[in-house]
Amino acid sequence: MDAFGARPVLEEMARELAAHGYYVLVPNLCYRHGPTPVVELPEDIGEELRPAVFAQLMPLIEAHTTERALRDADAYLRFLTTQPEVSAGPVAVIGYCMGAAMAMRTAAAHPDQVAAVAGFHPAFLVTDAPDSPHRLVPKLTAQVHLGLAENDMTSEAISELNQALDAAGVGYTTEIYPGIVHGFTMSDTDAFNPSALQRHWDRLLPLLDRTLANG
Repeated sequence: MDAFGARPVLEEMARELAAHGYYVLVPNLCYRHGPTPVVELPEDIGEELRPAVFAQLMPLIEAHTTERALRDADAYLRFLTTQPEVSAGPVAVIGYCMGAAMAMRTAAAHPDQVAAVAGFHPAFLVTDAPDSPHRLVPKLTAQVHLGLAENDMTSEAISELNQALDAAGVGYTTEIYPGIVHGFTMSDTDAFNPSALQRHWDRLLPLLDRTLANG
Protein backbone atom coordinates (compact mmCIF):
# COMPACT_ATOMS: atom_id res chain seq x y z
CA MET A 1 0.00 0.00 0.00
CA ASP A 2 0.93 3.64 -0.36
CA ALA A 3 0.33 6.16 2.41
CA PHE A 4 -3.40 6.31 1.67
CA GLY A 5 -3.74 2.64 2.52
CA ALA A 6 -5.55 -0.44 1.27
CA ARG A 7 -8.62 0.73 -0.65
CA PRO A 8 -10.58 0.02 -3.86
CA VAL A 9 -7.85 1.20 -6.26
CA LEU A 10 -5.40 -1.29 -4.76
CA GLU A 11 -8.03 -4.02 -4.91
CA GLU A 12 -8.43 -3.27 -8.63
CA MET A 13 -4.68 -3.55 -9.17
CA ALA A 14 -4.63 -6.80 -7.21
CA ARG A 15 -7.35 -8.21 -9.44
CA GLU A 16 -5.31 -7.24 -12.48
CA LEU A 17 -2.35 -9.20 -11.11
CA ALA A 18 -4.56 -12.12 -10.15
CA ALA A 19 -5.85 -12.28 -13.71
CA HIS A 20 -2.30 -13.23 -14.72
CA GLY A 21 -2.39 -16.24 -12.41
CA TYR A 22 -0.87 -14.81 -9.24
CA TYR A 23 -2.16 -15.12 -5.69
CA VAL A 24 -2.14 -11.53 -4.43
CA LEU A 25 -2.13 -10.38 -0.81
CA VAL A 26 -2.85 -6.68 -0.13
CA PRO A 27 -2.20 -6.12 3.57
CA ASN A 28 -3.55 -3.18 5.52
CA LEU A 29 -0.30 -2.13 7.16
CA CYS A 30 -2.20 0.07 9.62
CA TYR A 31 -4.47 -2.73 10.86
CA ARG A 32 -3.54 -1.95 14.47
CA HIS A 33 -5.61 1.21 14.14
CA GLY A 34 -8.66 -0.45 12.61
CA PRO A 35 -10.03 -2.03 9.44
CA THR A 36 -9.91 -0.31 6.09
CA PRO A 37 -10.50 2.45 5.47
CA VAL A 38 -8.54 3.33 8.59
CA VAL A 39 -9.35 6.99 7.91
CA GLU A 40 -12.18 8.24 5.74
CA LEU A 41 -10.90 8.98 2.24
CA PRO A 42 -12.55 11.08 -0.46
CA GLU A 43 -13.31 9.33 -3.74
CA ASP A 44 -10.83 11.62 -5.46
CA ILE A 45 -7.80 12.64 -3.41
CA GLY A 46 -6.98 16.05 -4.84
CA GLU A 47 -4.22 18.44 -3.90
CA GLU A 48 -6.51 20.62 -1.77
CA LEU A 49 -7.58 17.63 0.35
CA ARG A 50 -4.13 16.13 0.92
CA PRO A 51 -3.11 18.20 3.97
CA ALA A 52 -6.18 17.19 5.96
CA VAL A 53 -5.87 13.55 4.94
CA PHE A 54 -2.17 13.39 5.76
CA ALA A 55 -2.78 15.02 9.13
CA GLN A 56 -4.80 11.92 10.00
CA LEU A 57 -2.49 9.43 8.28
CA MET A 58 0.97 10.50 9.43
CA PRO A 59 0.60 9.38 13.08
CA LEU A 60 -0.46 5.95 11.84
CA ILE A 61 2.42 5.73 9.38
CA GLU A 62 4.94 6.86 11.99
CA ALA A 63 3.62 4.20 14.36
CA HIS A 64 4.44 1.52 11.78
CA THR A 65 8.00 1.00 12.97
CA THR A 66 10.60 -1.17 11.29
CA GLU A 67 10.15 -3.76 14.04
CA ARG A 68 6.42 -3.91 13.37
CA ALA A 69 6.95 -4.01 9.61
CA LEU A 70 9.27 -6.99 9.84
CA ARG A 71 7.07 -8.84 12.32
CA ASP A 72 4.08 -8.32 10.04
CA ALA A 73 6.03 -9.43 6.97
CA ASP A 74 6.83 -12.70 8.74
CA ALA A 75 3.12 -13.24 9.32
CA TYR A 76 2.16 -12.38 5.74
CA LEU A 77 4.68 -14.83 4.32
CA ARG A 78 3.64 -17.58 6.72
CA PHE A 79 0.03 -17.01 5.69
CA LEU A 80 0.88 -17.32 2.00
CA THR A 81 2.74 -20.58 2.45
CA THR A 82 -0.31 -22.20 4.06
CA GLN A 83 -2.85 -21.30 1.37
CA PRO A 84 -3.81 -24.30 -0.81
CA GLU A 85 -4.08 -22.09 -3.90
CA VAL A 86 -0.48 -20.88 -3.55
CA SER A 87 2.14 -22.92 -5.34
CA ALA A 88 5.44 -23.71 -3.72
CA GLY A 89 8.27 -21.42 -4.68
CA PRO A 90 9.34 -17.80 -4.39
CA VAL A 91 7.24 -14.69 -3.91
CA ALA A 92 7.46 -11.08 -5.06
CA VAL A 93 6.89 -7.98 -2.98
CA ILE A 94 5.54 -4.82 -4.60
CA GLY A 95 5.35 -1.43 -2.95
CA TYR A 96 3.96 1.96 -3.84
CA CYS A 97 5.30 5.11 -2.16
CA MET A 98 6.13 4.09 1.45
CA GLY A 99 5.29 0.50 0.49
CA ALA A 100 8.48 0.33 -1.58
CA ALA A 101 10.58 0.65 1.57
CA MET A 102 8.48 -2.03 3.26
CA ALA A 103 8.97 -4.28 0.23
CA MET A 104 12.73 -3.79 0.33
CA ARG A 105 12.86 -4.57 4.04
CA THR A 106 10.80 -7.72 3.53
CA ALA A 107 13.04 -8.93 0.72
CA ALA A 108 16.18 -8.29 2.76
CA ALA A 109 14.74 -10.14 5.77
CA HIS A 110 13.59 -13.13 3.68
CA PRO A 111 16.16 -13.67 0.92
CA ASP A 112 15.25 -17.35 0.74
CA GLN A 113 11.66 -16.54 -0.22
CA VAL A 114 11.57 -13.20 -2.04
CA ALA A 115 12.73 -13.40 -5.65
CA ALA A 116 11.53 -10.01 -6.88
CA VAL A 117 11.04 -6.53 -5.47
CA ALA A 118 9.24 -3.76 -7.33
CA GLY A 119 8.77 -0.23 -6.07
CA PHE A 120 6.84 2.51 -7.85
CA HIS A 121 7.00 6.21 -6.95
CA PRO A 122 9.02 5.00 -3.94
CA ALA A 123 9.72 6.89 -0.72
CA PHE A 124 12.16 6.45 2.17
CA LEU A 125 14.56 4.17 0.28
CA VAL A 126 17.61 6.31 1.07
CA THR A 127 17.66 7.94 4.49
CA ASP A 128 20.22 8.76 7.16
CA ALA A 129 18.95 5.99 9.43
CA PRO A 130 21.30 3.11 10.22
CA ASP A 131 18.69 0.69 8.89
CA SER A 132 17.80 2.68 5.79
CA PRO A 133 16.60 0.29 3.05
CA HIS A 134 19.54 1.14 0.82
CA ARG A 135 21.88 -0.20 3.52
CA LEU A 136 20.06 -3.56 3.47
CA VAL A 137 20.69 -4.42 -0.18
CA PRO A 138 23.68 -6.71 0.55
CA LYS A 139 21.10 -9.11 2.03
CA LEU A 140 19.00 -9.22 -1.14
CA THR A 141 18.84 -12.15 -3.51
CA ALA A 142 15.84 -10.71 -5.36
CA GLN A 143 15.78 -8.91 -8.67
CA VAL A 144 14.76 -5.28 -8.21
CA HIS A 145 12.86 -2.79 -10.35
CA LEU A 146 12.19 0.79 -9.30
CA GLY A 147 9.98 3.13 -11.32
CA LEU A 148 10.33 6.73 -10.18
CA ALA A 149 8.55 9.98 -10.88
CA GLU A 150 10.91 12.83 -11.64
CA ASN A 151 10.92 14.27 -8.11
CA ASP A 152 10.71 11.07 -6.06
CA MET A 153 14.40 11.01 -5.21
CA THR A 154 17.32 13.38 -5.69
CA SER A 155 19.95 12.42 -8.23
CA GLU A 156 22.37 11.97 -5.32
CA ALA A 157 20.01 9.56 -3.57
CA ILE A 158 19.43 7.58 -6.77
CA SER A 159 23.18 7.37 -7.31
CA GLU A 160 23.74 6.20 -3.73
CA LEU A 161 21.08 3.52 -4.08
CA ASN A 162 22.38 2.33 -7.45
CA GLN A 163 25.93 2.17 -6.09
CA ALA A 164 24.72 0.03 -3.19
CA LEU A 165 22.89 -2.31 -5.57
CA ASP A 166 25.93 -2.53 -7.86
CA ALA A 167 28.27 -3.25 -4.94
CA ALA A 168 25.96 -6.01 -3.72
CA GLY A 169 25.73 -7.61 -7.16
CA VAL A 170 21.95 -7.26 -7.20
CA GLY A 171 20.18 -7.46 -10.55
CA TYR A 172 18.16 -4.28 -10.86
CA THR A 173 16.70 -1.57 -13.05
CA THR A 174 16.03 1.99 -11.92
CA GLU A 175 13.86 4.01 -14.26
CA ILE A 176 12.67 7.61 -14.11
CA TYR A 177 9.32 8.36 -15.74
CA PRO A 178 9.81 11.80 -17.34
CA GLY A 179 7.17 14.46 -16.77
CA ILE A 180 5.36 12.30 -14.21
CA VAL A 181 4.59 13.19 -10.58
CA HIS A 182 4.66 11.12 -7.41
CA GLY A 183 1.69 8.78 -7.06
CA PHE A 184 1.23 8.19 -10.80
CA THR A 185 -0.22 4.67 -10.48
CA MET A 186 -3.12 5.61 -8.21
CA SER A 187 -6.30 6.37 -10.15
CA ASP A 188 -8.06 7.92 -7.14
CA THR A 189 -5.54 10.78 -6.89
CA ASP A 190 -4.82 13.79 -9.04
CA ALA A 191 -1.29 12.42 -9.58
CA PHE A 192 -2.67 9.57 -11.70
CA ASN A 193 -1.25 9.14 -15.18
CA PRO A 194 -2.77 6.35 -17.32
CA SER A 195 0.25 5.94 -19.58
CA ALA A 196 2.57 5.74 -16.58
CA LEU A 197 0.33 3.13 -14.98
CA GLN A 198 0.55 1.06 -18.17
CA ARG A 199 4.31 1.49 -18.22
CA HIS A 200 4.32 0.20 -14.64
CA TRP A 201 2.49 -2.98 -15.77
CA ASP A 202 4.86 -3.30 -18.73
CA ARG A 203 7.78 -3.43 -16.29
CA LEU A 204 6.15 -5.37 -13.47
CA LEU A 205 4.64 -8.30 -15.32
CA PRO A 206 7.85 -9.37 -17.11
CA LEU A 207 9.72 -9.13 -13.79
CA LEU A 208 7.21 -11.47 -12.17
CA ASP A 209 7.27 -13.80 -15.13
CA ARG A 210 11.06 -14.08 -14.99
CA THR A 211 11.27 -14.63 -11.26
CA LEU A 212 8.10 -16.49 -10.31
CA ALA A 213 6.81 -18.39 -13.35
CA ASN A 214 9.02 -21.40 -12.69
CA GLY A 215 8.26 -21.46 -8.98
